[in-house]
Amino acid sequence: MPTKLEKFDEYKTLPNCFTFLFNDLQNGFELKGNWKKTVFKNENPIVLELGCGKGEYSVGLAKQHKEKNYIGIDIKSNRIWSGATEAADLRLENIAFLRTRIDFIDYCFAQNEVDEIWITFPDPQPQSTRARKRLTHPLFLNRYKKFLKPNGIIQLKTDSTSLYEFTLETLTEQQLNLHWHTNNLYKNCPTNRKELIEIKTHYEALFTSRGEDIKFVEFGF
Repeated sequence: MPTKLEKFDEYKTLPNCFTFLFNDLQNGFELKGNWKKTVFKNENPIVLELGCGKGEYSVGLAKQHKEKNYIGIDIKSNRIWSGATEAADLRLENIAFLRTRIDFIDYCFAQNEVDEIWITFPDPQPQSTRARKRLTHPLFLNRYKKFLKPNGIIQLKTDSTSLYEFTLETLTEQQLNLHWHTNNLYKNCPTNRKELIEIKTHYEALFTSRGEDIKFVEFGF
């Protein structure tokens, strides 16, 4: 198994991996508005996974849905390396990875460029002083709104009761469209949405093995 440094170096050479960091803010991102044309070379819908970690969820979705394009996003290239190398080995052409901070996400995608967003087991930032860091805080929702299509959807999976309740409260306060939610996804998963529990991230598998309930929220603007 490569070391962390070796993964970092190899990440830079993988054709399905891209990077946008603070120093790029001044010049902009050449892929903004051009993901379909330049990277995927098709007109299929684009789906993002924010904080993708090792990319298990993005890769799993990409294998199941060849009719969609997936982009896993994380700041840690040594994490992304796992999913990126698996996708390359499987010759999956409908998935890419982007190394960036979620704070910069609206610099990476153009208006109406994204159809769907997954937020899978993010850091719940339980301290009240870090509420602005939660990925369903209005600060982040306003960023997503800049590039998500008007009928696009955002889906949150979490083990955190506090983040789940915070998200529901935020949606009410912001008057956003709550499509569906549950505090026990594995118990209440609709029969026509089995894909919600068929693919598990590393953390989801860990949490469910402990008997913890998985919360789910689907909403839009």
